[in-house]
Order: sequence, then structure tokens, then C-alpha cells
Amino acid sequence: MRIYETPAIRNVVLLSHSGDGKTTLAEMLLYRSGATKRLGHIAEGNTASDYEPEEVKRKASVNLSVLPVEWRDTKINLLDPPGYQDFVGEVISALRVSDVALVLVDASGGIQVGTDMMWKRAITHGLPRAIFIAKTDRENADVDKVMEGLQSRWGTSCVLAQLPLGMAHNFQGVVDLLTGVAYTGEGKRGEPPEEAKERVAAGRERLVEAIAETNDDLATKYLEGKEIPPEELRNAFKAALAEGKIFPVFVGSGLQGAGTEALLDALVDYFPSAAERPPAPVTDAGGERSMKLPCSSRGPLVALVFKTTADPYVGKLSFYRLYSGTLQGAAYLWNPTKGQQERIAQITVPRGKAQESVEALHAGDIGVVTKLAVTLTGDTLTTREASLVLSGLTFPDPLYSVALHPKTKADLEKMGAALNRLGDDDPSLRVSHEGDTGEVVLSGMGEAHVEVAKERLHRKFGVDIETGAPRVPYRETITAATRTEYKYKKQTGGHGQYGHVFLELTPLRRGSGIEFADRVVGGAVPKNYIPAVEKGVREAVQEGVIARFPVVDVRATLYDGSYHPVDSSEMSFKIAGLQAFKKGMEQASPALLEPIMTMEITVPDDATGDIIGDLNTKRARVLGMVPQDGLTIIQAEAPLAEVLRYATDLRSKTQGRGTYTMHFLRYNEVPEHLSKKIIEQAQEKVEKV
Repeated sequence: MRIYETPAIRNVVLLSHSGDGKTTLAEMLLYRSGATKRLGHIAEGNTASDYEPEEVKRKASVNLSVLPVEWRDTKINLLDPPGYQDFVGEVISALRVSDVALVLVDASGGIQVGTDMMWKRAITHGLPRAIFIAKTDRENADVDKVMEGLQSRWGTSCVLAQLPLGMAHNFQGVVDLLTGVAYTGEGKRGEPPEEAKERVAAGRERLVEAIAETNDDLATKYLEGKEIPPEELRNAFKAALAEGKIFPVFVGSGLQGAGTEALLDALVDYFPSAAERPPAPVTDAGGERSMKLPCSSRGPLVALVFKTTADPYVGKLSFYRLYSGTLQGAAYLWNPTKGQQERIAQITVPRGKAQESVEALHAGDIGVVTKLAVTLTGDTLTTREASLVLSGLTFPDPLYSVALHPKTKADLEKMGAALNRLGDDDPSLRVSHEGDTGEVVLSGMGEAHVEVAKERLHRKFGVDIETGAPRVPYRETITAATRTEYKYKKQTGGHGQYGHVFLELTPLRRGSGIEFADRVVGGAVPKNYIPAVEKGVREAVQEGVIARFPVVDVRATLYDGSYHPVDSSEMSFKIAGLQAFKKGMEQASPALLEPIMTMEITVPDDATGDIIGDLNTKRARVLGMVPQDGLTIIQAEAPLAEVLRYATDLRSKTQGRGTYTMHFLRYNEVPEHLSKKIIEQAQEKVEKV
């Protein structure tokens, strides 16, 4: 592969609803550009993009792939992330290192749920956007109807830049409305057909008007009826796209290939290069000084690692984008976050699962390196002299959790290290050890996300696990004050054991934890034994008396006791404190507490009623609703036990259009009828053990 200068590099992320044709289009662009000699197909599991076994099995993308295409002395790095919302972490990584988004819309289905979400994510990342109406060869394809939907949903700045010739089974190609060139087959360019010239003229007029509206000088010429020079029009079109003032719409069929060469020409002629994007914000290693870093090969070497993956054969692969500088030959780079040097043994660029060696990379380009020691996704690589840091990657909190149970002892021994490496591969996954329940919990964005992670654990690391719903971390507390006494006395020959304590247990407000106090007077319990009593109390709160859950929100006050000058010891008073607390718990009307979560649920307006009704069945409390641009944001509180699988429930009830966030809020008392059932289940588990 050639070495490309920064102005000749395009970084384009393909975004769409799952199944709307991203991977098929990318495969055809690779084939038409000569990057691949054989056209792959999703059904056959041989595309350059979907190469992981999990993708072949599902016939859908679950990973981000980087697919460089060379066309007319330009390198186009296509980034193909999954369209399914469970794998949003891959989308975030792709958006972070792209310069422009090409959003695919199905010619027969229009804007889907995932399409709209991807569009909004591109806005959040400040990316210019263009649109590709795909699958124009399908039955019921209707570009005019899709255009109406685009302009209704995303605004009148969505303007057709290419006119389709024919439709559905008669789809023959496209006409570039700016140049008037017709693309009617592989390598065929010429004049539009006679019968299409009137439509082409009308379409060009609409496009020129839309471009002129973004530029004052052109607007004046247009209103005065003056002819706008082609080069001036092209430059204005390119500037309007880069600045997000216009969203050009291209058309074609990734499966047949019609329109794909026109798209490649548009990517070269109209899409912004890496050099034309705004400078990247950076700070020094100490975070004290910030600046803007232009994308230039003459600047200091600064790169961002945006994806990490474990390859069973070559080890860890780290994908990076060079934001500044030039990387030549073997080099040592500095990771300012980790404070450690890393070696780049060879400069390679990825194309799907393949890698190709190059002599150098210039700013704006994307490469891959093997076996970095400490660098992870989101880290910056630079020189020790420059020591600049790019902002990292921020992933959403996971929404779906499972408890992991290794199948064998060997799996248990390997599981910890494997989960750490899995987390390095995919930072949108979270692994935690829940001390309250003793479970290892894996959390992701949805059921499919976690299922793929489970398959990778087996394939990459040889770890077999079973999954189940995590146990809810209930708590126990008391609802009434009480006084209790316990005397520990034991005589076994020689020195005996003696400890005698009086405790007062008082309920505290929620979230107070456990408090210990003493108001012993007259030395009834010697001061050197009081810490032992507290130790006994704190050991007792680890396991309650009704269902063996930890105890919270109780103050234990030692107010009296007695001791023996010979037989008393720290151990005796520790046991007395522990037993006195347990005895007092039983007397103080113990109660079960459950975690309450605060939720913010965003759904389309037409789904609001169904979601409110569903929340009511989950013992949720709706706090308020805020309308926002066709959506409703519902604020609610709900018991964790009722929303453990809410990611799946919400997706089902909104056809994937709903999103939510959830965080722990507080503990509340469990209703009595549910408390009895939970206690019975806990006792059954104890009996089985």
C-alpha cells in the first residue's frame, strides 16, 4: 500500500440501523477499488469486515473493522462498526477517530430506529454527515419517499446529490447532479440518458440552490441569475458538507454495485480530508496546559489508541489514529498516562483481519501495532519530548448484568485473567466482584453483548462459563429500638472465658451504615475490652438474622456489662458483643431492605403510555416526564429486583427505540408480602448448603 499525505486521507465512518447494508456496501467498495479480488457475501461468511466467528454465526457485525480503500490517489479509511445497539462501544470508538459520517438508509424502509440513534451520535461527536440511500435495487425501493422522510426528520438540509436512474429491479445507475456525469455500470461514465435530462436539470437546480444558501457570495450570484463556475460550486459544496450546513444524499446498491463508483468519486471530491477537520484538543501530561493540535504531518507525533483486541495467534492488537506527526520505521513512543515507553516494531495498516506493512504513516492515517505492554483503549502515544495527551474515550454505563459461574475448577483458575483481558478488548464491558453476594458479575449493554463476550471467553481464552441473573444485594436492618444482654461464660479447666455486655440497638436513617458507641461508666467493662466488643458487633453485621444479608443503618451502644479479673479476655468480649447484637436484632423487629434505582428513560412519544404502564407493574414510582423533540424523558425510581432485565424489556416494548440510564439511589424496606418470599428462598438455600 502507498504512503498517503494528510490531505489525501479520508476517515469515513459508516453508520446505520442493523441490517441496512453497511457491510455489503463496504465489501463492494473494496472490490470496485481493487482492494480485494473477490467479492465477499454476508450469507457466505466471507466478507472482509465480518471476520470474527461470532459475526459469521450471527451474520451481523459485532466488531469495528477498519477497511482502507485506495481511489484516485486518495486513501479512504472506511470504519464499519456494528449497527446493533448492544455494541455501541464499537460505534463510539469509530466516531472518535472519524472525520465524517456516512449514514445509510434503506431505500424501502426509510429511517429506522437505529439510524436515528446513529445520526444523533454523529451530532454528539461533532461530525459532518452525509447520507447514502442503500438497497435501491430492492422491491418497493422509493427514493422520493425516503427523501421526504429524511427532510421531515433531519431537516431540509438533506438534499439529493445524486439522481437514481431507474429503481428496484430496473436500477441502472446514478447521475452526479453537480457534474452531470452518469454512472451506468462498472467503469462506465457519460451523459445522462435523454429521458432523464429533465429530472437531472430539476435536481441540479435544487442542489445548487441548497449550496448557494450556505454561502453569501454564491447566494448573491444565484439570486442575480449568474452562472456559478463549477470549481467555485464544488468548493462551496465541500465546505458546506464539512461545516454541517448541508447533508448530501447519495444513492446506490451495495449488492449490485450500481452507484458505488459514483460514491467513491464523491468521497474523494466532496468529503473533508483529515487535514480539513478542526484541530484536536490536547493537554500536557500534567493536565495544566491545553492547546489545539492541527492534523499535520509536520507536527509532534501524537496518536490515540481507539480499539484493542486479543488475537489468539499474534497477541494483543492496538488500533491507533495518528493525529499529528509522521511515524517512520521502528520507533519508541511514550505513553504519558501510564508513564511508560512502548515499542512500535513495525508499521502496519489493517484491512479487516489482515495487516499490511508500510514504510510510514502520516497524520490522519490509521495503523495497528502488536503487543504493546501497558497501553489500552483511550491512551495516547506520543514522544517523551512532546508528552501531549488527547482526550480519551467515554463509554456509557452498562445496563445488562449476569452472574458468572465457571463450569470447572480449571475454568475458575483462568477466569480472572481472561476477564481482565476481555475488559481490555471491550471497555464497554464491566467486570465486578460483588462482595455482598459473592458473585462475579459481567455487565454489558444488552443480552447479545454479554452473550458474545461469553463466546469470546471460550474461543480466545479457553474459559467455559454459565450465566444467570445476579442475586439482588438485599440488606437487613431493625425498625425498633431495643436493649439486649449476653453473657459468655465458659470453664474448661485452668483459665475460663468470661465476657458480659449490655447493648442498646437503635435504628438509623437510611444510608447511615453501622455505628458503634459506648457509654460505660464505672469500669463495668474495662476500656481495653471495648474495642473487642466493637469488633464482635462489626462481625455480626456481616450476616443478619432473617435471611443472612448484611445489616445496615443500626447504632449499637455498649452501656453496661461485667468482667472477671482472671477469665475475661478480648476474645470473650468479642463473642459476647457478636451474640448480643444478634439477639438484639431478633428483638428489634428486623426488616429486609432492597436497593432502589433511579432511572431516566427516553422513549418516543407514542410509546410513553405503554412504558408508564409497564413501570407500574414493576413497583416503580414515576417522578416526572419531560417532552423533548418527539421524545419523552421519564424520570422514575424502581426496585433493582424488578428492573434487572429492563434493557431487554424496554427494547421489546419500543422496538429498540428506547434508551435509559440507571444508578443506585438508596435502600428501602421490602413490602411484607414480598419480604416473606425472599426470606423463604434464602432459608432454602441455607438448608441446601
